[in-house]
Amino acid sequence: MSKHSFKFIHLTDPHLVTRPQKLFDLDVHERLRLAVDSINANFDDAELCMVTGDIAHWGERAAYDEINEILSGLRMPWHLLIGNHDERDTMRAAFPDAPWTGDGFLHYTIDTPAGIFIVLDTVDDGKNGGQLCEVRLRWLRQQLLETRDLGRDVFLFMHHAPMDIGIHGMNLIGMSNPEDLIAVLQGSTHIRHLFFGHLHRTCHGSWRGIPFSTVKATSHQVALVVDDTTLLKCSHENPAYAVVLVGDDSVVIHDHSYFEEDTVFDYDRGEPEGGDGPPDHQKDWA
Repeated sequence: MSKHSFKFIHLTDPHLVTRPQKLFDLDVHERLRLAVDSINANFDDAELCMVTGDIAHWGERAAYDEINEILSGLRMPWHLLIGNHDERDTMRAAFPDAPWTGDGFLHYTIDTPAGIFIVLDTVDDGKNGGQLCEVRLRWLRQQLLETRDLGRDVFLFMHHAPMDIGIHGMNLIGMSNPEDLIAVLQGSTHIRHLFFGHLHRTCHGSWRGIPFSTVKATSHQVALVVDDTTLLKCSHENPAYAVVLVGDDSVVIHDHSYFEEDTVFDYDRGEPEGGDGPPDHQKDWA
């Protein structure tokens, strides 16, 4: 079966600040509002929206209140992850109904028709990089065992990338203990995909046999400088969000650059100048 039966939105790293502040000369509030408008206009049949962390750039309560107001405009449920820029106690106070654990972690599961979404909390409080402590690793191990026994597919969501992604400035602030995560994931053949944020640019691939993806932020982007020495550089590339289509035998991800929606045109192949119709190898095309 190839039909895509489940659609959701992956949005990441809004980095809201309190008004009237801007971030790197960007109106991050407006950029997020435009993303919400675009999702509602084009993909309001999506089941839900996952927002993979760095909700507020400075962790300010007013910024959390503002993102709550903006995301509440979505015509679908939305679910937050915590990122390294977020302040745990302030975010918890702003979103008291989120599924915080007694230990103060924001990790939880969502039961969907496509499978179980397992949401991880990779924040190492006070540090830029991420970590999964033993408490969180035990929790993840238990979720993987339970979903395996139930015969359910799993989709993982986290903020930090657990792998070397080729951009030195981001590798410096990745996860500090990926081998511990690997030890927990090893043998879990029911994991279909890993989604993360933090990177601020489009990146797809596989890690230890698990397909992964991330998408550009709604705020600023990270410049693509692939070497082993350059510190973090950012860019003003256009923002995006991802539309994820899950079927029984596929996971298809479309990154949508919503600032460029006015560039759409109808395709007309035409014919070469001075020619007599299309070339022979194209004459039978519909």
